[in-house]
Amino acid sequence: MCSQHQITQLLEQWGGGDQQALEKLTPLVYAELHRLASRHLRRERADHTLQSTALVNEAYLKLVGQHSIRWQNRAHFFGIAAQLIRRILVDYARTRLAEKRGSNAPKLSLEDVLESPAARDLDLVALDDALEDLAKIDARQSRVVELRFFAGLSVEETAEVMQMSPATVKREWTVAKAWLFRQIRRQAADAP
Repeated sequence: MCSQHQITQLLEQWGGGDQQALEKLTPLVYAELHRLASRHLRRERADHTLQSTALVNEAYLKLVGQHSIRWQNRAHFFGIAAQLIRRILVDYARTRLAEKRGSNAPKLSLEDVLESPAARDLDLVALDDALEDLAKIDARQSRVVELRFFAGLSVEETAEVMQMSPATVKREWTVAKAWLFRQIRRQAADAP
């Protein structure tokens, strides 16, 4: 695995218009994106039809198409990747849900999802809806969850991206998980 500094340098060079930097960057970030996608897909049901390679390819194409972003560092890049992966997975889940309208899709509690890396049958639609609601109340907490959960960033990396202390990230993460857990339970209880 390459250094965070190397990725940051290549991102800066690419942001400055150096296409050779993108060519050097691609294999470095692609492998990390693939690990990230695989981690998320392990949380899905066993018969999930979306493959990690397809998820990575779609996210990567969207990432390299981002011309207006001034990449700050590796954590910033993977933070944006987390947003894209979240959108792709949620869009896929919404499409699947629309196709199965009326079925009783299995659901997990947020506690299971956020604490168990091997959790399956994640209700991404419910999590996304709850995150959207949280963003209206506290955008910072919503962003912390997105970076920690979808990008897999550490507390320290999240703190770096958000320009806050690791202690604040830990506190926001704890409060956000509790709020999301309650919100998802409430949504499940209200569902027909």
